[in-house]
Amino acid sequence: MPRLAVFPKAYMQALCKEGTMTVSEWIEMSVRLDIDGLEWYAGFLEMQDERNWPRFRRQVEDHGKAIPMMCCSPDFTHPDPAFREREIGKQKRWIDMTYALGGSYCRVLSGQRRPELSEDEGVRLAVECIEACLPFAQERGITLILENHYKDDFWEYPEFAQKMEVFCQLVDRVRHPNFGVNYDPSNTYLAGEGPLELLYRIADRVVTMHASDRYLKYGTIEDLRREEGGAAGYAKRLSHGEIGRGLNDYDAIFSELSRVGFDGWISIEDGVDGMDQLERSVTFVRSKMKKYWPED
Repeated sequence: MPRLAVFPKAYMQALCKEGTMTVSEWIEMSVRLDIDGLEWYAGFLEMQDERNWPRFRRQVEDHGKAIPMMCCSPDFTHPDPAFREREIGKQKRWIDMTYALGGSYCRVLSGQRRPELSEDEGVRLAVECIEACLPFAQERGITLILENHYKDDFWEYPEFAQKMEVFCQLVDRVRHPNFGVNYDPSNTYLAGEGPLELLYRIADRVVTMHASDRYLKYGTIEDLRREEGGAAGYAKRLSHGEIGRGLNDYDAIFSELSRVGFDGWISIEDGVDGMDQLERSVTFVRSKMKKYWPED
């Protein structure tokens, strides 16, 4: 049966920019939920000090939880080889960070969709950089997970592999036992596409998942596709919401993942309105997990 984690979506500014919440405070808040682990973020302010890494691991494990997944954002599509080499170095440090925390999965991305970048060149650069990191990850027992992402908060341009056709090209090109997909159904809407269409194409490569939900503040999905179509800037019509109350069909999603034998981690990346909302999302996802992966 898959296991369930949560991510501090509501507290990213406090943990990563303002320093108004400590990582230990987030741990103590979240471990009270019906979860198995915490998804980590490489950009927590306190993660800059490597002496904190074992301390946070002990704190989480003392509660009987794990830190399975690391969220980070390498930019592998920059035209400058020296820049890309630095990004590979960052990714290797994040792999070491994941290893030190006892994790098994470390995110990779393609990079930014710069206007001057052709599709073929972008795929080639991303594949080269990901493959350069894979031996390092394999030595530490870490699987690199490529997410169908939208855009890092600190990037100028959206994800190069945001669109399904490009994402699937990249997934098809990287064949390695320590590489898989982190599937996020909500991000497909930001690409003007649908979550099930992507899932049916890559289900057998999915090793982790982000559970989230989006809802339309006004208009229709067709309006969203016409208006946004994967353009820079978050879709104004679309907002985060409590899981189970938005656009995603979790019965269809979990049915397909169960069919292909998925048994990895599912991490909730909602709860933007606080812990009460996050707790309701956990309850919803946990109930669906029990339905589609009944315990023996």
